Amino acid sequence: MKLNTPRWWYSRDRRHAPVARMLLKPASWIWAGVTARRIAKAAPVDPGAPVISIGNLTVGGSGKTPIAREVLRLLHTQGIKAAALSRGYGGTLEGPVQVDLAVHTAAEVGDEPLMLAADAPAWIARDRVAGAQAAVAAGAEALVLDDAHQNPTLKKTLSLIVVDGETRGDEWPFGDGSVFPSGPMREPLKAGLARADAVVILLPADLAEADPELVETFGALPVFIARLEPAAAPPAGPQVGFAGIAKPWKVERSLIAAGCDLKDFVPFPDHAALSERDFALLTDRASLFEAGLVTTEKDWVRLPPKWRDRIVSWPVAAKFADEEAFVELLRSFLLPLREKVAAGG
Repeated sequence: MKLNTPRWWYSRDRRHAPVARMLLKPASWIWAGVTARRIAKAAPVDPGAPVISIGNLTVGGSGKTPIAREVLRLLHTQGIKAAALSRGYGGTLEGPVQVDLAVHTAAEVGDEPLMLAADAPAWIARDRVAGAQAAVAAGAEALVLDDAHQNPTLKKTLSLIVVDGETRGDEWPFGDGSVFPSGPMREPLKAGLARADAVVILLPADLAEADPELVETFGALPVFIARLEPAAAPPAGPQVGFAGIAKPWKVERSLIAAGCDLKDFVPFPDHAALSERDFALLTDRASLFEAGLVTTEKDWVRLPPKWRDRIVSWPVAAKFADEEAFVELLRSFLLPLREKVAAGG
Protein backbone atom coordinates (compact mmCIF):
# COMPACT_ATOMS: atom_id res chain seq x y z
CA MET A 1 0.00 0.00 0.00
CA LYS A 2 1.31 3.44 -0.97
CA LEU A 3 1.13 6.20 1.62
CA ASN A 4 0.90 9.96 1.26
CA THR A 5 4.06 11.87 2.09
CA PRO A 6 3.73 13.25 5.66
CA ARG A 7 3.58 17.04 5.46
CA TRP A 8 5.32 17.33 8.84
CA TRP A 9 8.45 15.75 7.36
CA TYR A 10 9.27 19.12 5.83
CA SER A 11 8.80 21.19 8.98
CA ARG A 12 11.86 22.27 10.91
CA ASP A 13 9.70 22.71 13.98
CA ARG A 14 9.99 19.45 15.92
CA ARG A 15 6.80 20.25 17.79
CA HIS A 16 4.97 19.00 14.70
CA ALA A 17 4.18 15.29 15.18
CA PRO A 18 6.66 14.91 18.09
CA VAL A 19 5.45 11.43 19.06
CA ALA A 20 5.76 10.08 15.51
CA ARG A 21 9.24 11.56 15.17
CA MET A 22 10.35 9.97 18.43
CA LEU A 23 8.88 6.52 17.72
CA LEU A 24 10.38 6.38 14.22
CA LYS A 25 13.86 7.58 15.21
CA PRO A 26 15.35 4.07 15.88
CA ALA A 27 14.29 2.94 12.40
CA SER A 28 16.00 6.05 11.01
CA TRP A 29 19.29 5.08 12.61
CA ILE A 30 19.07 1.64 11.04
CA TRP A 31 18.22 3.08 7.60
CA ALA A 32 21.13 5.54 7.73
CA GLY A 33 23.56 2.85 8.88
CA VAL A 34 22.58 0.39 6.14
CA THR A 35 22.87 3.08 3.46
CA ALA A 36 26.30 4.20 4.68
CA ARG A 37 27.67 0.64 4.77
CA ARG A 38 26.32 -0.17 1.29
CA ILE A 39 27.98 2.90 -0.19
CA ALA A 40 31.27 2.35 1.66
CA LYS A 41 31.62 -1.28 0.56
CA ALA A 42 30.78 -0.71 -3.12
CA ALA A 43 33.26 -1.09 -5.98
CA PRO A 44 31.83 1.21 -8.71
CA VAL A 45 32.03 -0.08 -12.29
CA ASP A 46 33.06 2.06 -15.26
CA PRO A 47 30.48 1.30 -18.00
CA GLY A 48 32.67 2.71 -20.78
CA ALA A 49 30.96 6.13 -21.01
CA PRO A 50 30.67 9.18 -18.75
CA VAL A 51 27.93 8.91 -16.15
CA ILE A 52 25.98 11.94 -14.93
CA SER A 53 24.00 11.17 -11.79
CA ILE A 54 20.87 13.20 -11.07
CA GLY A 55 19.95 12.49 -7.48
CA ASN A 56 18.68 13.98 -4.29
CA LEU A 57 19.01 13.61 -0.55
CA THR A 58 15.33 13.23 0.27
CA VAL A 59 12.62 10.67 -0.40
CA GLY A 60 11.07 12.01 -3.60
CA GLY A 61 9.66 15.37 -4.49
CA SER A 62 12.75 17.37 -5.49
CA GLY A 63 12.27 17.46 -9.27
CA LYS A 64 14.98 15.04 -10.40
CA THR A 65 13.20 13.93 -13.58
CA PRO A 66 12.65 17.45 -15.03
CA ILE A 67 16.33 18.19 -14.40
CA ALA A 68 17.35 14.89 -16.00
CA ARG A 69 15.28 15.78 -19.08
CA GLU A 70 16.91 19.19 -19.33
CA VAL A 71 20.41 17.72 -18.90
CA LEU A 72 19.68 15.27 -21.71
CA ARG A 73 18.54 18.14 -23.93
CA LEU A 74 21.64 20.19 -23.18
CA LEU A 75 23.93 17.24 -23.88
CA HIS A 76 22.26 16.72 -27.24
CA THR A 77 22.79 20.41 -28.10
CA GLN A 78 26.49 19.75 -27.50
CA GLY A 79 26.47 16.93 -30.02
CA ILE A 80 26.63 14.17 -27.41
CA LYS A 81 24.45 11.09 -27.86
CA ALA A 82 23.18 10.74 -24.31
CA ALA A 83 20.75 8.17 -22.98
CA ALA A 84 18.75 8.07 -19.77
CA LEU A 85 19.03 5.17 -17.35
CA SER A 86 16.48 4.54 -14.62
CA ARG A 87 15.64 1.75 -12.23
CA GLY A 88 12.08 1.77 -13.57
CA TYR A 89 10.44 2.21 -10.19
CA GLY A 90 6.84 1.06 -10.20
CA GLY A 91 7.25 -1.08 -13.32
CA THR A 92 7.23 -4.86 -13.62
CA LEU A 93 10.09 -5.28 -16.12
CA GLU A 94 13.52 -5.91 -14.67
CA GLY A 95 15.47 -5.01 -17.84
CA PRO A 96 17.80 -4.06 -19.21
CA VAL A 97 15.33 -2.85 -21.83
CA GLN A 98 15.08 0.30 -23.91
CA VAL A 99 11.78 2.06 -23.34
CA ASP A 100 9.52 2.11 -26.39
CA LEU A 101 6.68 4.63 -26.15
CA ALA A 102 4.66 2.66 -28.69
CA VAL A 103 4.97 -0.58 -26.74
CA HIS A 104 5.59 -0.05 -23.04
CA THR A 105 3.24 1.21 -20.34
CA ALA A 106 3.91 2.83 -16.99
CA ALA A 107 2.89 -0.45 -15.35
CA GLU A 108 5.81 -2.12 -17.16
CA VAL A 109 8.60 0.46 -17.03
CA GLY A 110 7.44 3.12 -14.55
CA ASP A 111 6.13 6.62 -15.20
CA GLU A 112 9.39 8.59 -15.12
CA PRO A 113 11.16 6.47 -17.79
CA LEU A 114 8.21 7.08 -20.13
CA MET A 115 8.68 10.82 -19.67
CA LEU A 116 12.43 10.56 -20.29
CA ALA A 117 11.89 8.43 -23.40
CA ALA A 118 9.89 11.26 -24.97
CA ASP A 119 13.13 13.26 -25.27
CA ALA A 120 15.98 10.76 -25.63
CA PRO A 121 16.79 7.06 -25.64
CA ALA A 122 15.82 5.75 -22.20
CA TRP A 123 16.67 2.45 -20.56
CA ILE A 124 15.42 0.76 -17.42
CA ALA A 125 17.25 -1.87 -15.40
CA ARG A 126 17.06 -3.07 -11.84
CA ASP A 127 20.77 -3.83 -12.27
CA ARG A 128 22.25 -0.40 -13.06
CA VAL A 129 25.55 -1.85 -14.29
CA ALA A 130 23.83 -4.18 -16.76
CA GLY A 131 21.57 -1.33 -17.90
CA ALA A 132 24.51 1.02 -18.42
CA GLN A 133 26.46 -1.56 -20.39
CA ALA A 134 23.44 -2.27 -22.59
CA ALA A 135 22.90 1.45 -23.30
CA VAL A 136 26.58 1.97 -24.15
CA ALA A 137 26.55 -1.09 -26.42
CA ALA A 138 23.55 0.46 -28.21
CA GLY A 139 25.51 3.64 -28.93
CA ALA A 140 25.11 5.90 -25.88
CA GLU A 141 28.09 8.26 -25.53
CA ALA A 142 27.00 9.46 -22.09
CA LEU A 143 24.51 8.26 -19.50
CA VAL A 144 22.15 10.35 -17.39
CA LEU A 145 21.11 8.42 -14.29
CA ASP A 146 17.77 9.38 -12.81
CA ASP A 147 17.68 8.96 -9.01
CA ALA A 148 21.07 7.35 -8.40
CA HIS A 149 22.91 9.35 -5.73
CA GLN A 150 22.57 6.54 -3.18
CA ASN A 151 23.30 3.83 -5.78
CA PRO A 152 27.09 3.25 -5.74
CA THR A 153 27.33 0.53 -8.41
CA LEU A 154 28.43 2.79 -11.31
CA LYS A 155 31.46 5.07 -11.48
CA LYS A 156 30.08 8.59 -11.74
CA THR A 157 31.69 11.35 -13.78
CA LEU A 158 29.45 14.10 -12.39
CA SER A 159 27.10 13.88 -9.40
CA LEU A 160 24.35 16.48 -9.21
CA ILE A 161 22.07 16.93 -6.21
CA VAL A 162 18.62 18.36 -6.95
CA VAL A 163 17.03 20.26 -4.08
CA ASP A 164 13.45 21.49 -3.83
CA GLY A 165 13.99 25.22 -3.33
CA GLU A 166 10.47 26.04 -2.19
CA THR A 167 10.74 27.32 1.37
CA ARG A 168 7.58 28.88 2.83
CA GLY A 169 6.98 29.46 6.52
CA ASP A 170 8.69 26.68 8.45
CA GLU A 171 8.83 24.37 5.39
CA TRP A 172 12.39 23.30 4.66
CA PRO A 173 13.57 20.84 1.98
CA PHE A 174 15.34 18.69 4.58
CA GLY A 175 12.83 19.04 7.41
CA ASP A 176 14.64 18.87 10.73
CA GLY A 177 17.39 16.76 9.15
CA SER A 178 15.99 13.40 10.25
CA VAL A 179 16.52 10.34 8.06
CA PHE A 180 13.59 8.25 6.79
CA PRO A 181 11.16 7.25 8.27
CA SER A 182 11.29 9.98 10.95
CA GLY A 183 12.07 12.56 8.30
CA PRO A 184 12.51 12.95 4.53
CA MET A 185 16.28 12.39 4.34
CA ARG A 186 17.70 9.33 2.56
CA GLU A 187 20.96 9.88 4.39
CA PRO A 188 22.44 12.63 6.60
CA LEU A 189 22.92 15.93 4.75
CA LYS A 190 26.68 16.08 5.32
CA ALA A 191 27.23 12.53 4.02
CA GLY A 192 25.20 13.11 0.88
CA LEU A 193 26.84 16.43 0.04
CA ALA A 194 30.32 14.92 0.45
CA ARG A 195 29.75 12.81 -2.71
CA ALA A 196 28.25 15.66 -4.76
CA ASP A 197 29.99 17.80 -7.38
CA ALA A 198 27.28 20.47 -7.64
CA VAL A 199 23.79 21.35 -6.42
CA VAL A 200 20.75 22.35 -8.47
CA ILE A 201 18.10 24.29 -6.54
CA LEU A 202 14.79 23.87 -8.34
CA LEU A 203 12.36 26.73 -7.77
CA PRO A 204 8.68 26.95 -8.64
CA ALA A 205 7.91 29.51 -11.35
CA ASP A 206 6.32 31.92 -8.87
CA LEU A 207 9.34 32.12 -6.53
CA ALA A 208 11.63 35.00 -7.48
CA GLU A 209 14.86 33.74 -5.96
CA ALA A 210 16.35 31.01 -3.81
CA ASP A 211 16.40 31.38 -0.04
CA PRO A 212 19.91 32.70 0.83
CA GLU A 213 19.99 30.46 3.90
CA LEU A 214 19.37 27.44 1.68
CA VAL A 215 22.16 28.43 -0.72
CA GLU A 216 24.57 28.83 2.20
CA THR A 217 23.76 25.27 3.31
CA PHE A 218 25.89 23.89 0.47
CA GLY A 219 29.11 25.66 1.37
CA ALA A 220 31.74 25.62 -1.38
CA LEU A 221 29.77 23.38 -3.75
CA PRO A 222 28.74 25.07 -7.01
CA VAL A 223 25.02 25.96 -6.86
CA PHE A 224 22.84 26.37 -9.95
CA ILE A 225 19.32 27.77 -9.96
CA ALA A 226 16.63 26.23 -12.16
CA ARG A 227 12.92 26.95 -12.39
CA LEU A 228 10.06 24.59 -13.04
CA GLU A 229 8.08 26.49 -15.65
CA PRO A 230 4.80 25.62 -17.39
CA ALA A 231 5.43 24.25 -20.87
CA ALA A 232 1.84 25.18 -21.71
CA ALA A 233 -0.96 27.22 -20.16
CA PRO A 234 -3.36 25.36 -17.85
CA PRO A 235 -6.63 24.38 -19.53
CA ALA A 236 -9.22 27.12 -19.72
CA GLY A 237 -12.33 27.18 -17.57
CA PRO A 238 -12.98 25.66 -14.14
CA GLN A 239 -10.83 22.64 -13.32
CA VAL A 240 -10.46 19.91 -10.73
CA GLY A 241 -6.81 18.95 -10.35
CA PHE A 242 -5.19 15.83 -8.97
CA ALA A 243 -1.68 14.45 -8.60
CA GLY A 244 0.05 11.35 -7.29
CA ILE A 245 3.53 12.71 -6.59
CA ALA A 246 5.59 13.01 -3.42
CA LYS A 247 4.44 16.59 -2.77
CA PRO A 248 1.03 16.93 -4.42
CA TRP A 249 0.39 20.27 -2.72
CA LYS A 250 3.10 21.79 -4.96
CA VAL A 251 1.03 20.96 -8.04
CA GLU A 252 -1.98 22.69 -6.52
CA ARG A 253 0.10 25.81 -5.82
CA SER A 254 1.62 25.78 -9.31
CA LEU A 255 -1.71 25.47 -11.08
CA ILE A 256 -3.11 28.42 -9.15
CA ALA A 257 0.05 30.47 -9.75
CA ALA A 258 -0.23 29.74 -13.49
CA GLY A 259 -3.74 31.18 -13.56
CA CYS A 260 -5.79 27.98 -13.47
CA ASP A 261 -9.39 28.37 -12.26
CA LEU A 262 -8.90 25.53 -9.80
CA LYS A 263 -12.10 24.58 -8.00
CA ASP A 264 -10.81 21.52 -6.15
CA PHE A 265 -7.67 19.44 -5.84
CA VAL A 266 -7.34 15.75 -4.92
CA PRO A 267 -3.96 14.38 -3.73
CA PHE A 268 -2.93 10.75 -4.20
CA PRO A 269 0.16 8.85 -3.01
CA ASP A 270 3.34 9.03 -5.10
CA HIS A 271 3.26 6.79 -8.22
CA ALA A 272 -0.31 5.74 -7.38
CA ALA A 273 -2.17 3.68 -9.97
CA LEU A 274 -5.72 5.02 -9.79
CA SER A 275 -8.64 2.63 -9.37
CA GLU A 276 -12.11 2.90 -10.89
CA ARG A 277 -13.26 4.13 -7.49
CA ASP A 278 -10.68 6.93 -7.69
CA PHE A 279 -11.86 7.89 -11.18
CA ALA A 280 -15.45 7.89 -9.95
CA LEU A 281 -14.47 10.31 -7.17
CA LEU A 282 -12.71 12.60 -9.65
CA THR A 283 -15.59 12.64 -12.12
CA ASP A 284 -18.04 13.34 -9.29
CA ARG A 285 -15.97 16.32 -8.17
CA ALA A 286 -15.69 17.58 -11.74
CA SER A 287 -19.45 17.25 -12.23
CA LEU A 288 -20.12 19.12 -9.00
CA PHE A 289 -18.10 22.11 -10.19
CA GLU A 290 -18.93 21.70 -13.89
CA ALA A 291 -15.20 21.49 -14.41
CA GLY A 292 -12.61 19.66 -16.42
CA LEU A 293 -9.91 17.39 -15.00
CA VAL A 294 -6.22 18.29 -15.09
CA THR A 295 -3.13 16.48 -13.81
CA THR A 296 0.64 16.35 -14.19
CA GLU A 297 2.43 14.79 -17.14
CA LYS A 298 3.83 12.15 -14.78
CA ASP A 299 0.34 11.20 -13.61
CA TRP A 300 -1.11 11.32 -17.12
CA VAL A 301 1.26 8.66 -18.48
CA ARG A 302 -0.05 6.26 -15.82
CA LEU A 303 -3.68 6.72 -16.85
CA PRO A 304 -5.54 3.90 -18.60
CA PRO A 305 -6.02 4.73 -22.31
CA LYS A 306 -9.78 5.19 -21.91
CA TRP A 307 -9.17 8.08 -19.48
CA ARG A 308 -6.48 9.96 -21.36
CA ASP A 309 -8.92 11.77 -23.66
CA ARG A 310 -10.96 12.90 -20.65
CA ILE A 311 -8.09 14.33 -18.59
CA VAL A 312 -5.70 17.11 -19.59
CA SER A 313 -1.96 16.69 -19.05
CA TRP A 314 -0.30 19.89 -17.83
CA PRO A 315 3.42 19.70 -18.69
CA VAL A 316 6.20 21.62 -16.97
CA ALA A 317 9.91 21.89 -17.80
CA ALA A 318 13.03 22.81 -15.85
CA LYS A 319 15.07 25.74 -17.17
CA PHE A 320 18.40 26.91 -15.77
CA ALA A 321 18.62 30.57 -14.82
CA ASP A 322 22.21 30.64 -16.12
CA GLU A 323 22.16 27.95 -18.78
CA GLU A 324 25.56 28.96 -20.14
CA ALA A 325 27.23 28.44 -16.75
CA PHE A 326 25.60 25.04 -16.33
CA VAL A 327 26.62 23.96 -19.83
CA GLU A 328 30.17 25.01 -18.96
CA LEU A 329 30.02 22.70 -15.93
CA LEU A 330 28.97 19.82 -18.21
CA ARG A 331 31.78 20.67 -20.61
CA SER A 332 34.38 20.70 -17.86
CA PHE A 333 33.43 17.20 -16.69
CA LEU A 334 32.91 15.79 -20.19
CA LEU A 335 35.89 17.46 -21.90
CA PRO A 336 37.55 14.17 -22.98
CA LEU A 337 34.29 13.06 -24.64
CA ARG A 338 33.84 16.43 -26.37
CA GLU A 339 37.33 16.20 -27.79
CA LYS A 340 36.56 12.73 -29.12
CA VAL A 341 33.30 13.97 -30.73
CA ALA A 342 35.06 16.99 -32.26
CA ALA A 343 37.69 14.68 -33.76
CA GLY A 344 34.96 12.51 -35.27
CA GLY A 345 35.83 9.54 -33.08
